[in-house]
Amino acid sequence: MLGLQSYGSSSEGESDHEEATTAEAPVPAHLQPVDKTHSLSTQIAICAAPAVVPMGAAAVPRTLDPTLKEVTYNPRFEEMYTPVKGPEHPDMTMQQRAPRNTLAGYVEKAHINAFEFENQRRTFHTYGYALDPSVDEQADGKSYVGDLQSAYDDNGKTVFEAPKPKKMRKQEKNDNPEDIEGFLGPWGRFENEVTVAKPNKQERAELDELLSKRHKRGRIPEDKPLEEKSTLHIKDQYDYQGRSYLHAPHDLGVNLRSNAPPPKCFLPKAHIHTWTGHNKGISSIRWFPKTAHLLLSGSMDCRVKLWEVYGERRCIRTFSGHRQAIKDIAWNNKGTNFLSASYDRYIKLWDAETGDVVSRFTTRKMPFCVKFHPDNSKQHLFVAGTSDKKIICWDTRSGDIVQEYDRHLGSVSTITFVDDNRRFVTTSDDKSMRIWEWDIPVDMKYIADPTMHSMPAVTLAPNGKWMACQSLDNKIVIFSALNRFKMNRKKTFTGHMVSGYACQLDFSPDMSYLVSGDGDGKCYIWDWKTTKMYKKWQAHDGVCISALWHPHEASKVVTAGWDGQIKYWD
Repeated sequence: MLGLQSYGSSSEGESDHEEATTAEAPVPAHLQPVDKTHSLSTQIAICAAPAVVPMGAAAVPRTLDPTLKEVTYNPRFEEMYTPVKGPEHPDMTMQQRAPRNTLAGYVEKAHINAFEFENQRRTFHTYGYALDPSVDEQADGKSYVGDLQSAYDDNGKTVFEAPKPKKMRKQEKNDNPEDIEGFLGPWGRFENEVTVAKPNKQERAELDELLSKRHKRGRIPEDKPLEEKSTLHIKDQYDYQGRSYLHAPHDLGVNLRSNAPPPKCFLPKAHIHTWTGHNKGISSIRWFPKTAHLLLSGSMDCRVKLWEVYGERRCIRTFSGHRQAIKDIAWNNKGTNFLSASYDRYIKLWDAETGDVVSRFTTRKMPFCVKFHPDNSKQHLFVAGTSDKKIICWDTRSGDIVQEYDRHLGSVSTITFVDDNRRFVTTSDDKSMRIWEWDIPVDMKYIADPTMHSMPAVTLAPNGKWMACQSLDNKIVIFSALNRFKMNRKKTFTGHMVSGYACQLDFSPDMSYLVSGDGDGKCYIWDWKTTKMYKKWQAHDGVCISALWHPHEASKVVTAGWDGQIKYWD
């Protein structure tokens, strides 16, 4: 209504003429007072629409958000220090209610003179003391941090005020750059400086005691040299032509010198022989190279035995020379020598005919697998996987280590030569597989998968194209042994229980079957093409640690167990 009343009125700066014309103009009808005869105000006492427009300026208080960083107007003191309003959390502590601008609390910005700051910093680094920044200087100018004694002696003088310099030790100087041998520069030592700190008598005694304990802890106790001997159990060591038992017989009805496998292999059905003689469980068995007319077995009774496979199937010779259980054994290509790796940390090279120890090798670590290089030109080299994550190559002629392959993160379990012996594959307790080029100590391929388990036994297929790996998740997994070394996901053999045991597995000579032992003493045979389990039977009382198929027989399998027996099946 006030706005309507002032509507049409002129400003103060208009001329008098305009004011006169405005006064003489007639009042509009809608602004003329209402005739009382037509008004209802005399009859109604309550005003339904009171005037609500304030006559003065609006006194509406403005609020500020406490989190604001910038304000676009000049607020009043009352606005800036108005208490924060709104609902309050009932469970907040006093510390949580307190205003804060950092995670730890409320930090107020303080101004400090740049010159004063630098002055105190340099004083502290030069003389070791400075004014205490946590104390107000106006209240107390005698509070220091650092070397208090020096501060009080110098009366708190700063670098800028330059107290008397302390006596510096004299330093040997030679700044002549032409003197190449005697040039010292800023690195000259101080006069009378002792460069070697010698321990006193008490410290020397403590050091000697500590070193002797460490040496005693790391040293392997050397017992008296163990007698290395072999016992011959047969009378006819040589035949009528002077040939030893290492010579393969001809009169067996089987051509043991043939390179061709049997035309078709069959499942073994009956138990035909048991070799007994070991007092404890057997850890490894190996056929004689190529002919397989002899069988070598290493046992936990620290002995290695050589057995006949044909004829009377006698025990030919026993080799004794280790203090602890045998872990692995390996023939050379000709079958004249073999290696035995034992938990006594020694690898020994034996002469299979005379029974003598040719040489001994050790790195003070346990060897878990040994393998001669398969090439005929490299029969003087062998590799061993040890407990300290290394694969070590020895030369049997000199007894020296010629190469070390140190990339695994766990003890090395197996070594398998592939690709015409140019490469070899190793598996380890670190659940990985690594492929190496021969004599190059950096792995060319690293295979590790979250689904992979440790593979403590690996066998190469007769055709050299596949590797069968005994995985500790109760599976046999197949890897390609050619370029890519890829896992064949379609071929997985299951059904046996090998968790925790390094059960050696083998192929049939014609690659139609796969045979393996398991932790319950059973022997399993699967079909290679379909991965179907064809047969299983109870072979041993304890663990069936190894199963090998005869390379020249169609249906003969040998198994070895922790019951100390070696059984022959046909």
